[in-house]
Amino acid sequence: MKKIDFKSLVVKETDDYLIVNKPPYFSTLEDRHEAQNMLALAKQEFSDIQVCHRLDKETSGCLVFAKNPEAYRNIAMQFEDRKVEKVYHAVAEGIHDFNGLMVDRNLTASNNGIARIVVNGKSAQTIFKTVRTYFSHTLIACKPITGRLHQIRIHLAYLGAPICGDELYGGKPLFLSSLKRKFNLKKDTEERPIMQRVALHAYAISFTDLSGEKISAEAPYPKDFAVMVKQLEKTSK
Repeated sequence: MKKIDFKSLVVKETDDYLIVNKPPYFSTLEDRHEAQNMLALAKQEFSDIQVCHRLDKETSGCLVFAKNPEAYRNIAMQFEDRKVEKVYHAVAEGIHDFNGLMVDRNLTASNNGIARIVVNGKSAQTIFKTVRTYFSHTLIACKPITGRLHQIRIHLAYLGAPICGDELYGGKPLFLSSLKRKFNLKKDTEERPIMQRVALHAYAISFTDLSGEKISAEAPYPKDFAVMVKQLEKTSK
């Protein structure tokens, strides 16, 4: 795996907090199958640093670290009280006009890491707003109120808007051949999806620091997500 320059990932830094743009395919915490993880990279720069939440391995975007125990307790209380505001961007299949639509459907997680909507599950709410529509896809801003396993993914699938590449919850990979009419694939070549993961990015986060001042950050799209959005824009004109 390519070695990552941790400092190049930083999008916001204060005396107490560090917010980085996590690349896709990197685990937040130690993973016995991976040589690198985000917490280990952070500890090479700050020995006492703690990661404040988790992102799925495939998910890119805003990840917050606390530089000291007091800062960690401060944001942990905000997560518990649901005062941390997070916005994800997702590319979903189909045309959808969501204007602050809230999905309130309880979830449960099985032992094999798959979430399901069940009446007696844990409370889960997500607010969805359309950012832009394309020819047959939609870029959606997703604001989770709670933080359940695969919450955004399964709530979008519930709405009939599965995320591109999310085959676990009904989404399909997006191929360039499905967007371009005159697409020619070289002979004896297998076409690959435009993006080889779930099209989900942790775009923005905001919370308050120890003095009560608001801290906000946005994470630019990584290359694969940016390429997908660009292709959708080009083929929708």
